Amino acid sequence: MSIKSLSLILATTAVAALTLPVLAQDKTGVNVGAAAEGAAPGAASTMGLAQELYALGVAQGDAVTVLAAAKLAASVEVKTAEAAALDPAKIAFAEGDQESLRKKAAPAAPAAPAPMMNDGSPRAVSKATFFNAANEDEGAADAPVTADAMFAKATELAADDEALLGLIEDAKAETGRGRIGGAVEWLSRLPSGQTDVWEIPYYGNSYAEVAIVGDGDANLDVAVTDENGNVICYDVSWSDKLYCDWTPAWDGYFYVTVQNMGGSRNSYYLMTN
Repeated sequence: MSIKSLSLILATTAVAALTLPVLAQDKTGVNVGAAAEGAAPGAASTMGLAQELYALGVAQGDAVTVLAAAKLAASVEVKTAEAAALDPAKIAFAEGDQESLRKKAAPAAPAAPAPMMNDGSPRAVSKATFFNAANEDEGAADAPVTADAMFAKATELAADDEALLGLIEDAKAETGRGRIGGAVEWLSRLPSGQTDVWEIPYYGNSYAEVAIVGDGDANLDVAVTDENGNVICYDVSWSDKLYCDWTPAWDGYFYVTVQNMGGSRNSYYLMTN
């Protein structure tokens, strides 16, 4: 991956060496291994694509494109979860400079195997928010667009086109059949000028994906790093959407940093598989 100029600069701080058993897995370097066998983009990818397609369809006033987005969104079964509180002491920023993000050396390994929950409960994901809001502008949207809202918009754009309206009704009737499961979403309403840092555990040698799906009100800069501070992926374009997939080499924590670089609040979803 070629590194371009980042408004987020994440330091690749080294983890302090620990005395480990001879047979312990080496957890230094970048926590990315060989692609998991049979891995393919899943529910998080599909929902991210649906949001981008919807935005394109609305911009073009195209009911067919919006309908395609609605069908994609409706094909995904997503569970909603609440994030735990991330200890702010784990995160350090350059003094007075939001643009330069520095993460303290993380533990050499998670305190418990990831995901931490083995009883069927949602994996532990935590979040901390930093810096003061630049203003109180709440933006036009309160969350990314739902499948139902997409269908409604497609109907609005279809106007009096009876054939297209029929296709929309047929698509709505199919909603819920053969849905892709496995995705979890967390909603964050991030004011202008503030930064969220998410801590997410993943199993090693298992396919991992993360999507950031914003509401379109403000630009979000996003970076994903491993517990050693290595950048896995990033997006500093004029967008509020990011999709990233990889296969961790070992059980470990990953950090998703989301900065609101716009002039109003962005209510976004963090989605994982």
